[in-house]
Amino acid sequence: MKLAGVRAVLFDLDGTFADTAPDLARALNRVRAEQSLPPLPPEVARPHTSSGARGLLKAGFDIAPEDEGYGALRERFLDFYEEELCVETRLFEGIPELLVKIRARKLPWGIVTNKGKRFTEPLLRLLAVDHLAGCVVSGDSTPHIKPHPAPLLLAASLLSQRPADCVYIGDDLRDAQAARAAGMRFVAAGWGYHGEGGDPNAWGADAVVAHPREILDYLS
Repeated sequence: MKLAGVRAVLFDLDGTFADTAPDLARALNRVRAEQSLPPLPPEVARPHTSSGARGLLKAGFDIAPEDEGYGALRERFLDFYEEELCVETRLFEGIPELLVKIRARKLPWGIVTNKGKRFTEPLLRLLAVDHLAGCVVSGDSTPHIKPHPAPLLLAASLLSQRPADCVYIGDDLRDAQAARAAGMRFVAAGWGYHGEGGDPNAWGADAVVAHPREILDYLS
């Protein structure tokens, strides 16, 4: 099935555009080490990565934002992450080639993430793609984060596109919900983190793709 009339491509960051799980897991395990806890295996931490600090701290400490001590653990975790932001993080296989093909079609593209600006902008710079993105919307760019549509609507505005002419690619149920609420088409990244027990086939996506190279097949 073709997604007709797409004039801009928007990507979620963690788990869709870049594999950030190893560096986030390292930051989490540095906090665990301070608490005299053993490292959490990467395969345990990985599914929680798309939920950011909240998801990873839940996996690492079984603690939620409303719990006592959460704030201090969160700040420690984020400080460690900021120190080693792009040690093992890489663009997912196929993303660089996809960006070349998107640019060849003269389609603008951008990033919409719940990750804070203090991490998003340096990370994209370290990945050497910051100058290629037509827009970058972080978790603190609007008063709301996904699944609220505000970040996606801002991205469409920054690219001078109607939301209906944009496609959003993400690896989390909240990405699908945000795209629907914004009136955008949604493609689920089959290669992503998906959250614990997340099934991209159950999100009502316009398409579920196994590899970034397949995305262009859906764009007419």
